[in-house]
Amino acid sequence: MIDLLLVIAAAIFGIGVYGALSQQSFVMIMMGLELMLNSAVLVAVVFWWGTTGGNPSGQLLVIVILAVMAIEAAIGFALVTAVYRSRKADIAEKLKKLRN
Repeated sequence: MIDLLLVIAAAIFGIGVYGALSQQSFVMIMMGLELMLNSAVLVAVVFWWGTTGGNPSGQLLVIVILAVMAIEAAIGFALVTAVYRSRKADIAEKLKKLRN
């Protein structure tokens, strides 16, 4: 069971890497990053479940990762919105440099 969940987490991480590296849209890049963080959460939960047998002492790592995901999403979408408002650029290739 643990092996299957780790393979699923690796597949999700691989899809996230492909999505983050192959897309040009800022939103799609951020979705790839979110998939990679989701796979990290799944791995943490699998290892917590497999090693402690459900003891709630290992859940803090998952809560920290979820907080990092929420912060990353909020800051990322704020930056995407600011870039779009100032330069009308919605894909990464339209930006030659980030300085004014």
